[in-house]
Amino acid sequence: MSPLPRLYAIADASFGDPVQLAEALFDGGARLVQVRNKLASSLELLDQVERILKRAPSDARVIVNDRADVARIAGAAGVHLGQDDLSPADARRVLGAGRILGYSTHNLDQAEAADGLPADYIAAGPVFPTSTKLNADPVLGLEKLAAICRIVHKPVVAVGGIKLENVRDVFQAGAHSVAVIRDLLDSSDVAARAREWVRYVNAE
Repeated sequence: MSPLPRLYAIADASFGDPVQLAEALFDGGARLVQVRNKLASSLELLDQVERILKRAPSDARVIVNDRADVARIAGAAGVHLGQDDLSPADARRVLGAGRILGYSTHNLDQAEAADGLPADYIAAGPVFPTSTKLNADPVLGLEKLAAICRIVHKPVVAVGGIKLENVRDVFQAGAHSVAVIRDLLDSSDVAARAREWVRYVNAE
């Protein structure tokens, strides 16, 4: 797997049409975009992912939240799984080799266990309080994030409540990339906000 960009943008349907959001994120320079639509039917999600892939720049990678089957059928770059989704081993069998598989963890024990699973990166969070996930797990904080980054060998994607104002601290804790929803999408100009993010994280 080629290295992940510093910015891992998420086109979350709770902020609007994920197809339009993804297009704005691409326009702003995001090159790794996850499609997240928890309420979509299988066919609706497949349609959205396929439309996003048609709009994606040639150097962009599109990840599907939760659904390894949709990712494979659509030809997306990969899938991101939560603790309650299909296991990474089963998802890898669905995806096949060569596609990205990410896995969410919420504490040191989960992250250490995930390090031995067939996942390409480990998401760790929430680092800070977040309102974009119902029933969110307890906040990790920077010290526990740093502990995870020290102990695991896979790239760590930090997630949860990350803003431009605190992202430097997250990178200093050892995260390879940061997954961002609200601070990108809760903007009147998503593309402009994405450009701001890309400039900042690439300068870090």
